[in-house]
Amino acid sequence: MPFDRSSGLLLHITSLPSYGGIGDFGPAAYAFADFLAEAKQRLWQVLPLSPTGYGNSPYAALSAFAGNPLLISLEYLSDWGWIDGQRIANLPGQSGDVRWEEVVRTKIPLIEEAARNFLRKHDPEQWARFEAYGRMNGTWLEDFAFYSVLRQKFEGASWSTWPARLAHREPRALENVRKEHGEELAIQQIIQFAFDEQWCTLRSYCGRRGIKLIGDVPIFVNYDSADVWTNPGLFELREDLSPIRVSGVPPDYFSKTGQRWGNPLYRWDALEQQGFAWWVDRIRRARSLYDIIRLDHFRGFEAFWAIPAEHQTAEHGEWIKAPGGKLFQRLRDELGEMPFIAEDLGIITAEVEALRQQFDFPGMRILQFGFADRSAHNYLPHQYVRNTVVYTGTHDNNTTRGWWEHEATKVEKDAVKAYLSPAKKDVVWTMICAVEASVADVCIVPVQDVLDLSSEARMNVPSSSGDNWSWRCPEGALTSEISQRLAAIAEVADRDILPEPHFQTITTVPDLSET
Repeated sequence: MPFDRSSGLLLHITSLPSYGGIGDFGPAAYAFADFLAEAKQRLWQVLPLSPTGYGNSPYAALSAFAGNPLLISLEYLSDWGWIDGQRIANLPGQSGDVRWEEVVRTKIPLIEEAARNFLRKHDPEQWARFEAYGRMNGTWLEDFAFYSVLRQKFEGASWSTWPARLAHREPRALENVRKEHGEELAIQQIIQFAFDEQWCTLRSYCGRRGIKLIGDVPIFVNYDSADVWTNPGLFELREDLSPIRVSGVPPDYFSKTGQRWGNPLYRWDALEQQGFAWWVDRIRRARSLYDIIRLDHFRGFEAFWAIPAEHQTAEHGEWIKAPGGKLFQRLRDELGEMPFIAEDLGIITAEVEALRQQFDFPGMRILQFGFADRSAHNYLPHQYVRNTVVYTGTHDNNTTRGWWEHEATKVEKDAVKAYLSPAKKDVVWTMICAVEASVADVCIVPVQDVLDLSSEARMNVPSSSGDNWSWRCPEGALTSEISQRLAAIAEVADRDILPEPHFQTITTVPDLSET
């Protein structure tokens, strides 16, 4: 599905300079939308919005369907009357990186308090909207509430360590949980309602400003997740519910030993027998949240790297075929045209390329990759085609400044100078201009690059357990000078024209912010 010629910025919600120690759907998000509009950027790309598990990675989520409660704005909950303003007066401020443990310790109890207040005191109209939300999301919402309550009960332990009757979801055991923890179950569902309310209100605001949201859907789900606990028969698990094989990629640009992600692999035969119903529900949910969906690790839909679960690196695995063509055809039959971007980086075969072209999904190019040697020139602008999404770098790359200062070899630097002739101190903006001016229909630049920040602003180092996912944009850093510079580039590169007729963003639940 080709997209209109446009450009945008990559900034995850957690990276906004919001009040409370972590980026959220509050005023800073609307200020960033205003900045995008002023800069004539038509796209805002975010990372997965799912609740994070181990390592705070949005790619190791506790659910493929639920939203991260930490992204809920307490300020707006207070505006709704769900919590008194004095209760949120002493939270961390808007500056500095995310301190995950502190944010979880301070913010989650307040969000639960607000949800409890709504549960115990609400007007009939609000409650009717919440009940409608529950019906619309019945395929996942109640199971996620059970998972969340039990995870709290067992102090964050993986579901596989819970008592066997709960790990195996025995009906009588779940009914006992419902009787003993009815209020807590309702609170978890209300929190998800608040998440959707705030996100959809923000999305509608972006739509009115001419901005589309690009969301990220990882191909795999975390073992410790509501998804695997709820649907164990859809994953490669032993009788004791431990994984047989896990996901990853072989050695590549990012890691000499490959990447052992550790997600359980799908039983694609079981999924196909059910008409890929779980995937249909997942993409339907994603389409209710985003205008465009980036499919992370697209090549895994054609063939995936299967690693025996007992192996601690990704070096010893094998490629296994996946029924990607059948899946995408089913999705098209059920949901219509699919606004997908294929993340086709890494080891790409002719079969993967054929799958992408069969469904006309745009692929990706990363400019940083293009200068190593002749084999990398596919990532340079003269090799692009229109149905492409180009980036200076992604959340897994160093910032462009950091790459230039700390990672680029002499060969790469000489190639950049020969190809782009950058001014001595302006290599980052020269590379931004190169991708913006390219023939690729869509151009996305990480905010760290428009701020010309070095490695201290890097979002993630793959296969590392360092301080990832913590960077936040400094308050006031996105100045009018930067917006004007981006707008000028968008104009001359013909990326600033709104399509006609302008799209309409549809919310999944009514807006409570006006009540």
